[in-house]
Amino acid sequence: MSEDLAEWLSDSNEVLNLQLVRDAEDEDVLQYQDQQAIEPFNPSFTYPIFGEHEKIFGYKGLDIQLKFASGSLRQYLSINYDAKITSTATPADEIEGQLYKFIPPDYTKSELDFKRIVERDAETFKPLGEKIGSYVRSSAPAKGKSKGKGKAKGKEVQVDGNGEIKEDEGAVVFEMYKSTWSTPGFREYHRRMQLFILLFIEGGSYVQEDEDSWEFITLFERRKRPNSDIFTYHFVGYTSVYPFWCYPDQVRLRLSQFVILPPYQNQGHGSKLYSTLFASMLSRPEVAELTVEDPAEAFEDLRDRNDLRFLVKEGIPSDPQFNVGIGEEKRSINSRGEWEDSIRKKYKIAKRQFDRLLEMLLLRDLNQLNEEQVKRYRLHVKARLFRFNYEMLSQMTPQERKDALAKTYESVVEDYERILEMTF
Repeated sequence: MSEDLAEWLSDSNEVLNLQLVRDAEDEDVLQYQDQQAIEPFNPSFTYPIFGEHEKIFGYKGLDIQLKFASGSLRQYLSINYDAKITSTATPADEIEGQLYKFIPPDYTKSELDFKRIVERDAETFKPLGEKIGSYVRSSAPAKGKSKGKGKAKGKEVQVDGNGEIKEDEGAVVFEMYKSTWSTPGFREYHRRMQLFILLFIEGGSYVQEDEDSWEFITLFERRKRPNSDIFTYHFVGYTSVYPFWCYPDQVRLRLSQFVILPPYQNQGHGSKLYSTLFASMLSRPEVAELTVEDPAEAFEDLRDRNDLRFLVKEGIPSDPQFNVGIGEEKRSINSRGEWEDSIRKKYKIAKRQFDRLLEMLLLRDLNQLNEEQVKRYRLHVKARLFRFNYEMLSQMTPQERKDALAKTYESVVEDYERILEMTF
């Protein structure tokens, strides 16, 4: 491409600006640390829409605004630019036409109409499905107050058994709702929120609506308007799972999609959503285990941290069988294997994930000054790595296999130490 034509190229990740919009009355009560919830943000990926190079050709000063009513996710589209190329030989890309393939057709291009939608939805929108969990974040200094250093401290929040605020109207409640395709209105709502999968999950794709068994958990921020009985709801993120038959008469839940929008990231909401899904899964006798489909590194870390904390809370490291074969305990390795299998099935954790979690917990308690313990731990981990990578390792010479296992072991332990440091 010539230098002149290159001037007409835009980075689609930079020029596509997303925003969750709430009614002006609801914006006014936001505290300073909450302002990011209404600030524009950019997607991580746009190649599913604009191609693998993530470029848009034919414009200078391009600004694409795709705004969402913060609860209902009804959309407003605005495409602005300083100049558009007029060449018929190299025409400008059709932006709206490309977006139209991925968003519901009921979006508006009228600012006034969108403002009315936001105002109406603020008072009428309610999350769809069955409420299955909630948590509360305390209030903090109002907007305009001095930030000071560190995190602001809020007041203690009082809630009743249903998660309803009893005191301190400035507190913020987060609620999770379970839905399926049979939930009235959810199919249409899903068509508005599924765009976030393409924009924030690498390799993400839309789920097939003709597959009836999909389950979803959506997460919303709920705020009470001061001096009123109105609660407003604002979309935070969601996860989707699909049940597969598991012999003989159960199902295996596969977590397929998991997204927390950027304004709410790094605030613990992902852990709350995952923990709620996990608790829901444990309560269902028909579910054999929870698996994850091709997890991204960030989600894998989140999953590891929450699973580790759960097992510690359940007292697994204190069980007499925990150190069998690794520490000083000399009892039967077979009995430890039976113990592992019973614990894994009890908590419905997939085998590879459970093996990794136990290895991390063993490493946490390992006496690094005890050479015999360190050796047993190393052999324990290498044996699992050999089983997991048997097909590839079996094709190597003995020395190649030894070197590969040693290198993989060091990498695994280094990653375990990183995760443990983040977790405890």
